[in-house]
Amino acid sequence: MSAPTYSQPRAAAPGRVDIRLPWWAIVLPAVAFVALLLLILNPADAQAVAGEPSLVHILGRAKDLVLR
Repeated sequence: MSAPTYSQPRAAAPGRVDIRLPWWAIVLPAVAFVALLLLILNPADAQAVAGEPSLVHILGRAKDLVLR
């Protein structure tokens, strides 16, 4: 009885990259991006906040962390 032989996977052609992504690897990030973009661009749902804007606050904290 001989041992089972396994075929070698085909090598990609020189100069060519063979990448296969599942459909959800493209769709899910795109859906998440659109959802977040819609949340940012719809100011009608935003409520007024007293004090300094959150973006300025976040950028100030990021600057403090970087310059530390």
